[in-house]
Amino acid sequence: MGLMGHISPISPISPISPISPISPQKSKKAPKAPKKDKDRVYLIHADELRYDRYRNGNAKVLTGNVHFEHDGANLYCDSANFYEDTNSFEAWGNVRMVQGDTLSLTSDYGKYIGDIKFIEAKTKSSINNLPYSLSRDVSPTGDGHDKVVLRNKTTTLYTDELYFDRIENLGYYDTGGELVDNTTTLTSVYGEYHTDTKDAFFNDDVKMVDKKFELTTDTLVYNTASHRAHIVGPSDITSGRSHIYSEQGYYNTETEEAELLERSILDNGGRTLTGDSLWHDGHSGISEAFRNVIFTDTVNHNMLLCDYGFYNDSTGYAMCTEKAMAVDFSEKDSLFMHADTFKVFTYNIDTDSIYRIMHGYNRVRAYRRDVQAVCDSMVYNSKDSCLTLYTDPILWNMNQQLLGEEIKVYMKDSVIDYAHVINQAFSIEELREPEVFNQVSSKEMFAYFTDGEIHEAQAVDNVLIAYYPEDNADTTYVGLVSMETTKLRMFMEKKKLQRIWTPKSDGVMYPMTQIPPAKRYLENFQWFDYVRPTSKEDIFVWRGKKEGTELKTQKSSNRKQR
Repeated sequence: MGLMGHISPISPISPISPISPISPQKSKKAPKAPKKDKDRVYLIHADELRYDRYRNGNAKVLTGNVHFEHDGANLYCDSANFYEDTNSFEAWGNVRMVQGDTLSLTSDYGKYIGDIKFIEAKTKSSINNLPYSLSRDVSPTGDGHDKVVLRNKTTTLYTDELYFDRIENLGYYDTGGELVDNTTTLTSVYGEYHTDTKDAFFNDDVKMVDKKFELTTDTLVYNTASHRAHIVGPSDITSGRSHIYSEQGYYNTETEEAELLERSILDNGGRTLTGDSLWHDGHSGISEAFRNVIFTDTVNHNMLLCDYGFYNDSTGYAMCTEKAMAVDFSEKDSLFMHADTFKVFTYNIDTDSIYRIMHGYNRVRAYRRDVQAVCDSMVYNSKDSCLTLYTDPILWNMNQQLLGEEIKVYMKDSVIDYAHVINQAFSIEELREPEVFNQVSSKEMFAYFTDGEIHEAQAVDNVLIAYYPEDNADTTYVGLVSMETTKLRMFMEKKKLQRIWTPKSDGVMYPMTQIPPAKRYLENFQWFDYVRPTSKEDIFVWRGKKEGTELKTQKSSNRKQR
């Protein structure tokens, strides 16, 4: 059979030498330096070897259990064209490369260049579209694989065309591929995988899918050893009802921890958390945000802003501090509140009876165009829409000032419905003339609002009154009414006191020119206009009461229990 007959396995120390004659031109050139043993591609075995110069040039045509070895890698196939002069070969049918005990590559077709340790692997469908001058008399044998497969320990890469650089330990594709790492699957149009560092790079229509999340982006870096994904472009991560948008950050697919930068956004069922940087634990549902933080609740129409925020989406607990501001939105205007710290507690979460309680403490200041307030601490309960101000609170509405030991403000459709002042209640109305005020003090007081303005007020128990009635003809003040009673009702219209009602009472009226100085102001009178917030920016500027004017809590056995 000659050269067409069966050959025995060939020893790796005796590589086959080309038998084609050397042309006169080549014989005139200086001989090339012999390749070192590790640089040479060795043919270990083939069932059959033959030559066909007309079809295959100077290639050795090998068929049947072909086995090559090159610098620590073993390469197998059903048939091959071996080009010893270029230290390369083309392989067809059940092509397989094995390197060590962790790395393997399988395909239908492979082209290996020994001098640069580079293999080009393709599927059958890819071979038919290639412009390569393949040997048509040697067809791929066996069923082969639907995809080119690169395996490295627990990581597997699938694609139609793969290029693998053994020097750089790099495999890459540009016609679409899929990387599977334990429970995580990555797909993209272009991808690179470094088998030594375990780093993978993906571009164009990138999607990462796991049992608990899905990540879509245009560019992604992923390490299969650390399970850490580096987000380097606009990306969306969806896990249950949680959604993350980020353009720069890191995500660990094993621990579900995310470190996000550049104004990333975390959304959880209508509640969004945004910050210069975010940290999120998908297992516990805990998130932290840093610098220029915005926590928005679109369901309840409120927002928290701060430089540090904490949120637990499983319990609904939120906390913000450092330049903290709470904003409650309404159709007409928004209420802006500042405190050293705000905390939000959620009750009956994931039910129809859900409600929230927000605590603000230390140096609370609030501003809205129609109402302003200051106190040391506050609590807002969404269940009854009640805002409670504690520790020396003051509430202003237009030219009205209310203060007491405790003030409860009840909201209706995000607008004040009524206020309840408890213990040492004091109402002051600033009039047109300087240092002229209508005043009422009592144990407790109620103020009722319409369209953001007080239309009626009630004072109960130990009521003291200093009131300036007007002449209806020329709207001048006719004098000062000083009286004491058990109950008082005041009726307002267009920001002015129109009339009052009391049961049997003792009082006296002084003409304007005969008012005793001691009767102008009730005991403990103070007009705290210098403390009042003037804008939403001013809520961050704390101005305390002047020394000696602070309200001292009275201890009383009949004080209402709350």
